[in-house]
Amino acid sequence: MRAWLFPGQGAQRVGMGGELFDLFPAECAAADDVLGYSVRELCLHDPEGRLGRTRYAQPALFVVEALSLLARRRSEPEPDWYAGHSLGEFTALWAAGCFDFATGVRLVRRRGELMGRADGGLMAAVLGVPAERVAEELAAAGGEAADAEIANHNSARQVVLSGTPGAVRAATGLLTRSLGARCVPLKVSAAFHSRHMADAAREFADHLHGFRFADPRVPVVSNVTGRPYRPGDLPELLARQVAAPVLWWQSMSLLVHEGVDEVAELGPGRVLTGLWREAVREPAPRTPSPAGQPGTAPGAGREPSATVRGAAVTEGRTAAGRAAATDGRNVAESPGAPNRDDAPPPVIVSRVPVGTGAAELGSAAFRRAYGLRLAYLAGSMYRGISSVDLVVRLGEAGLMGFFGTGGLDLGEIEKAIGRIQERLGAHGRFGMNLLHDLDDPRRERETVELFLNRGVRHVEAAAHLGVTAPLVRFRFSGARRTADGRASGLRHVMAKVSRPEVATAFLSPPPAALLERMVHDGDLTAEEAGIARRHPVAGEICVEADSGGHTDGGVALTLVPSLVRLRDRISARHGYPAPPPVGASGGLGTPEAVAAAFTLGADFVLTGSVNQCTPEAGTSDAVKEMLAGLDVQDTAYAPSGDMFELGARVQVVRKGTLFAARAGKLYELYRRHASLAEIDERTLRSIERSYFRRSVDEVWELTRAHYIGTGRPHVVEKAENDPHHRMALVFKWYFAHTNRLALAGDTSQRANFQIHCGPAMGAFNNLVRGTALADWRRRHPDAIADLLMSGAARILGGPEEEPGTAPKRPGSAM
Repeated sequence: MRAWLFPGQGAQRVGMGGELFDLFPAECAAADDVLGYSVRELCLHDPEGRLGRTRYAQPALFVVEALSLLARRRSEPEPDWYAGHSLGEFTALWAAGCFDFATGVRLVRRRGELMGRADGGLMAAVLGVPAERVAEELAAAGGEAADAEIANHNSARQVVLSGTPGAVRAATGLLTRSLGARCVPLKVSAAFHSRHMADAAREFADHLHGFRFADPRVPVVSNVTGRPYRPGDLPELLARQVAAPVLWWQSMSLLVHEGVDEVAELGPGRVLTGLWREAVREPAPRTPSPAGQPGTAPGAGREPSATVRGAAVTEGRTAAGRAAATDGRNVAESPGAPNRDDAPPPVIVSRVPVGTGAAELGSAAFRRAYGLRLAYLAGSMYRGISSVDLVVRLGEAGLMGFFGTGGLDLGEIEKAIGRIQERLGAHGRFGMNLLHDLDDPRRERETVELFLNRGVRHVEAAAHLGVTAPLVRFRFSGARRTADGRASGLRHVMAKVSRPEVATAFLSPPPAALLERMVHDGDLTAEEAGIARRHPVAGEICVEADSGGHTDGGVALTLVPSLVRLRDRISARHGYPAPPPVGASGGLGTPEAVAAAFTLGADFVLTGSVNQCTPEAGTSDAVKEMLAGLDVQDTAYAPSGDMFELGARVQVVRKGTLFAARAGKLYELYRRHASLAEIDERTLRSIERSYFRRSVDEVWELTRAHYIGTGRPHVVEKAENDPHHRMALVFKWYFAHTNRLALAGDTSQRANFQIHCGPAMGAFNNLVRGTALADWRRRHPDAIADLLMSGAARILGGPEEEPGTAPKRPGSAM
């Protein structure tokens, strides 16, 4: 079982949030509206030195933690439990759907104001002594020391004292002398979580009366009780929490007893991760549930109560209309939207006309917009595996492929564009991959600048957690109104999505705050921004089901119809002249799979893994031989190198390589240890010998040189001050190295080959077994396209098509 934890005040630091603010501009704008200042500026730069003050620190932490959660949800399913330390409990409750994001900002803003008024106190951590001994010693103490209170039970051997400066100093002196405790004063100016906060607690309780809350849909552990929130508990416990001790040890011990074996700390710092390890080693005794308590069953509290289901929680009122939960928020549909409960049931009809031929499958509008003979695309593959030759061959056959830019520098990408345009012409059919890089957002800006300068008209947006300014600039820069008022000059952004909230962002116009900033920064003109307000960010989306490379493991049978309906709702809401086409990808290795995609409602299909095993693919012959020998069960999931810290997964070849197991071992070590120094000598030597084939020190020097050489010395500086980050970078080197080994075809290192691939490859191998295409040297990408599409048409009742009906490339043997 898994739990996500959120830290409290004290974890804040200048620079926290990093690239998250660019990924979630709508949430940032909402926070700014509530707070009256830029939370981004406060977190990243803190020009007035306000981040150390309670009234500013608490909202800033809530926003950063909330954005961290949104980013995490792009790559992982929801956990079984949430918990937050003091302020972090508000993020946990928001994550569990108890209130919307803006309400959360309002709550923590008021809490910070009230708690910030109470100055004149002191707090100190007491380390290395059992918590019960501290409590006994204080209970028996006389004089001023007796006035100190235990504010936080952080672990079996760590508590925090709170009180007046005199009381805390007297208590720490007593504990040092009598118990040999180590006492560390904390940098706070008030006696938080003590009776000195009683006035603030009462005022906060009054403030909470203006809100209506849902019960958690996922269990959240209360700081006050050390147990899950019960229905209706929230207002009382949040008010009490201001002045009550934080029972963190008891909370973590509950998770241990309930079977949680994996936690993730979302937000700055790793303090809670350390306290979790302490709880695992030395948990508090399990106690019986009080009468009326729902106990500690993992599913307790998952369903919102009937009184709040279908209602959005907003300040002082319940929003009318049906609401949908998105990213932990309750979002009401637009005013005037029809009540879906009163609407007649939809009539389900086949989306594919009987007798359709291959050239008629999918959307005619899509084929016209892209200039294609088939509603079929070939997706990009990392480091130019979807190569210049592959893209050109498809373009010459009346189809389109996307060149794989991931892992290439700008110079290599520019050369590829030049070679493609030279062979296909300046207006030839081709697209380029635009891969989002969490570690280097600058790269996306520079890549878009290159695309604009070289006249690229089509991009495949991949690995995006949300809408970014460079994507919006690519789509709308140069757009204009024609004499009849239509928009002209829009470029094509085809966004690969696997989650409804990401699809919603790309199917909607860019956020108003983002457009305003782009106009201010000169990235768009006022006219271009005006056009953007009436068009979706993506001209097309492609639903990515379980696939090779990055994957959420989604199921096409559920994803495609759901996102087609989502497209229709959003298009109607915004009044688009035509709904953006929706494609399907993932698992498309047979005509049956392609036919199913069109039946589910796809306007086009996009293939991936099957194109990697073609003569034109830019990988080694050794890899192609391995791919041609796969069956449907020969892939596995492994941690992702580019999103390693977030725990994202990629699907890779399992047969004939140990990469998946070794990558999983590295991620497990990263999760368990705070530095390379914590790893036992035997394990470290095994990694150096079998995985790296060089020492850890050598790997670090190579990694250090790479980041300095690519203009990112700040990454090196952070790693040299943060052993856990340094460990991540060293381990991430292995992921880049194993890609290079596979591309080069070094068979002495076959065990370390990293080959992104899905089960579609095995399905295609079974399809062509015993035919000429059993030999991968005959599998040209246009031949694969014609085989899959004509076969799908026959399955759907279309006319038999002779191979000669498809246009041939010059010199084609087919």
